[in-house]
Amino acid sequence: MPFFIEVVLPLSLPKPFTYAVNEAEYAFLQTGMRVAVPFGRNKIYTGLVLTKHQTPPQLYEAKDIHQILDDFPLVTQTQLDHWQWIASYYMCSLGEVYKSAMPGAFLLESETLITSRPDFNAENEQLSDDEYLVYEALQTQSALKVQEVVSILNKKTILPVINRLIAKNAISLQEEINEKYKPKTIRYIRLQGEFLKQEQLSELMEVLSRAQKQRDAVMQFFQLQASVKKPITAKILTEAGVTAAVIKALVDKNIFEEYYLEEDRIQFDNATNTGFGLSPKQQQAFNEIKTSFEQKDVTLLHGITSSGKTEIYIKLIEEFIATGRQVLYLLPEIALTTQLVVRLTAYFGNQVAVFHSKYSNNERVETWQQVLAGSEKAKVVIGARSALFLPFEDLGLIVIDEEHEQTFKQVDPAPRYHARDAAIVLANLHKAKVLLGSATPGIETYYNATHGKYGYVTLRERFGNVTPPEIILIDIKDKYKRKRMTGHFSDEMIDAITETLYNGKQVILFQNRRGFSPWVECMTCGHVPQCPQCDVSLTYYKYKNALRCHYCGYNIANPTNCHKCHSTDLNTKGFGTEQIEMELKSLFPNKNSWRMDQDTTRGKHGYEKIIDSFKNKEIDILVGTQMLAKGLHFDNVGMVGILNADNMLFQPDFRAFERAYQMMVQVAGRAGRKGDRGKVFIQTYNPLHNVIQQVTTNDYEGMYKEQLYERHNFKYPPFYRLIRITLKHRDYEKLKDSALWLYNVLSQNLGIPVLGPEEPGINRIRNEYIRTIMVKIPSAGNSLGATKKAIEKILGSFEAVPQYRPVRVTINADPY
Repeated sequence: MPFFIEVVLPLSLPKPFTYAVNEAEYAFLQTGMRVAVPFGRNKIYTGLVLTKHQTPPQLYEAKDIHQILDDFPLVTQTQLDHWQWIASYYMCSLGEVYKSAMPGAFLLESETLITSRPDFNAENEQLSDDEYLVYEALQTQSALKVQEVVSILNKKTILPVINRLIAKNAISLQEEINEKYKPKTIRYIRLQGEFLKQEQLSELMEVLSRAQKQRDAVMQFFQLQASVKKPITAKILTEAGVTAAVIKALVDKNIFEEYYLEEDRIQFDNATNTGFGLSPKQQQAFNEIKTSFEQKDVTLLHGITSSGKTEIYIKLIEEFIATGRQVLYLLPEIALTTQLVVRLTAYFGNQVAVFHSKYSNNERVETWQQVLAGSEKAKVVIGARSALFLPFEDLGLIVIDEEHEQTFKQVDPAPRYHARDAAIVLANLHKAKVLLGSATPGIETYYNATHGKYGYVTLRERFGNVTPPEIILIDIKDKYKRKRMTGHFSDEMIDAITETLYNGKQVILFQNRRGFSPWVECMTCGHVPQCPQCDVSLTYYKYKNALRCHYCGYNIANPTNCHKCHSTDLNTKGFGTEQIEMELKSLFPNKNSWRMDQDTTRGKHGYEKIIDSFKNKEIDILVGTQMLAKGLHFDNVGMVGILNADNMLFQPDFRAFERAYQMMVQVAGRAGRKGDRGKVFIQTYNPLHNVIQQVTTNDYEGMYKEQLYERHNFKYPPFYRLIRITLKHRDYEKLKDSALWLYNVLSQNLGIPVLGPEEPGINRIRNEYIRTIMVKIPSAGNSLGATKKAIEKILGSFEAVPQYRPVRVTINADPY
C-alpha cells in the first residue's frame, strides 16, 4: 500500500506538494520534520512535513523524498497554525511564510552558496572523509553551491555533512558580514605566583635594586593592591605613574604577568538595576495591568517618554517566568536590543536569549533549538519582528515595546506581515497575554483601547519626577532672512549646543536623511543626476565622493561637470546626516561628533559600538536618523535638536502627520532623562503648524481626535481596512493596460471603494515601472475574508490573460 506526505517548500507556490515515502519512513515522520526533496529540474529543497496520508495525487506522479533531515519535529503544530493564519490574512503562500520564518541554516537548497571560514583550523578538528573533501575543495575555490557538493561527494544525502561543517564553524552560508568589531578586552597585570611568598619577595627587591623604576613599579603595584582590593588593570598602573615601557620590561623578566578579560561595554550598577523597586505611580500602573489581564488578553500601556515602562515590563516578565512560562519581548529596532539585553541579563541572568537578523546562522539555530526545548537559557526571548516565528512551547506573555513603530511591518519580501498584529494572534493560540507599550500609540491601537477592545493603562509622570523637556521652536524662515544661519544651524541652536557641552552634557541631533545631500544640481541648466534604473535622484556621499541610489544601490563617482551642458557649476541641495556631521566638526572642532544611520551601523555590532561609546561619554554630539528615536536610554543627554521638522510633515501618506508627531515626541523624549530638565529645539519653516504645536504641548489627544476625524471622512483605518495591489513591469504601456483592466474588474465586482491605478511618487525602481491600486474594505461587518477571497479569484483570472501574465503582482494587506 502506498504512503504519502504533504510537503511545504520554501517557494511561492499556492499549495503543498505530495511526495512518496516507504512504510518505515511513514511510521517515523511527524508533522514539523524537515525532508530533503527533489523539485523541478535537478533541484533539491528542504521541505517541511505538513500531514501524512495514503491518497496518491491526481495530477502528477509523486516523487520519492531524498532523505529525512530531523530526528524530531523542528516546527510545532501551533507554529503551523500561526503560519497558516499569516498566509491567509496577508494573502501570500505558506511556502513564503516558511522561508521567512526559518533560519537560513535550516533551509539549504541546491543554489545556496557555501564559503570556508578563514579562522577555522582543520588540524584541531576531527573531520570525516566527506567533510574533509568539502573542506579541501573550498581551499581551491572561493565558494561552492550545494549542487556542486553533491557531485564532489557523488551522493545525494549531503545536507547532514554540510550541517556538521556549519556546527564545527568550518564553513558559512552566503556572505555573513565580516566582523570588524571585537569584544572589549581589558588588560590586567598580576605578580607571578612565585613572588607571592615573603622570602621570594625580598629576593626580587634585591634583583631589582639597580633598576630603580622597576622596583618603584613593583612597590606601586603592592600599594594599589592594598587600596583597590580588586584585580589591577594596566590602565590603573599607568595612571599611578608607571610607564608602559617599565610594565613591558617587568613582563619580559617574568616578574609581572599580563592577562586579558572580556568586559561588557555598558555596565549597570546592581543598585540601580538588579534590585530596583517600582515608584508608587509605576506600582499603580503595574497593578492596573494585572487587573486588566483578568478581563482582556491585550492591554495598552500608554506611558510618556522616560516614565519607566521597562521596569514595569521586567516585573511583569518576572511573574510570568516564575510560573514556568516563556516570554517574548519584541522591539522595533536592533539598536534597542543592545541596551535592553544588558538590562535584562543584569536581572534574569542566563535566562535571556536574543534573536534578530544581525545574528549569524549558527547563533539563530542555537536560539531556535533552545526555545523549542523550553530551555532555561531561553525563558525570555528578546528580538526584532522575526523572533515571532520561534517555536514557543508554552508562551505566557508578549511585550511589544514602541508598538507604534512602522518597522514592525515587513515590507519586502512576502509575508508582508505586521509583527504587532501577528503577535496578538500568536498569543491567542497560546492563551497568552499581550502588553503593548508606547508613549505615542498608533491611532488604531488607541482607538481599540478607548473602544473597549483592549485594556488601557496610563503612566503620566516621568520616572523620579523628572520634568518633561522644554520644547523651543525656531523659525528658520525668519533666521535665513536675518542671515542668522551657519550652514543648517540657527544661532539659537549653536548657542544651545555650546551651553549644553559646556555643562558637561551630551547632545543628540536628529535629521531623517542619510548621506551628504539628497541631490546634486547643475546651476547652469538645472540638470539633476538621476539613477538610470529608478525614477529617483542620486544621493551625494561626500566621504566616498560618490552619488548613490538608495533603492537599487547603483553608484557613480561624483561628476566634476554637468552631464547635460558640461558646466562645472554644480551644487548640492538639501542635507543629510553626513553633511550635519561635517558642519559640526567645523563648528565644534574640539568635540567628538559621530553619526548613527544605516551607513555607520553595518555588521552585527555596529549599533553596539556607537551606543556604547555614547553611553561612556566618548561621543559629545550624536547625529542620527530615526534609529535614535526608538526608546534608547541615555542619562547624560541635556539637549535634543531636530534640524528640519518639515520634511517629516509633508509626505504623500495618510499617516504623515501621525508619524511626524510620534517621531518628534520620541526624539524629544531622549532629553533630560535624569536630573536636570532637558531642552528640545525644533527648527521649522512652519512653527504654527498644528502638529508642531501639538508636539510642543504634548497634546496626544488633540492629534488623535484631529486625525481620527480626517480618517473617518476619507475612509482610512481604523474605519476601513486597506489592501494595496502593486503591479510592476518593464514595459510602460503593457503595465498601464494591465493595471486598468484589473482596476475595472475589481471596482465592478467588489462594490466597495477601489482607488487607482496610480503612479506612486517613485514610479520606476530597477527598470520596472510601478502602478498601485488601493482597495478599501469597511471594518464594520464581516466582509474582510469574503473580499480577500474575491480579490484572489480576480487575480487568478488576471493571470489567466496571456498578455498580462509577465506583469508582477504583489499584495500588501494593511500597508501601514
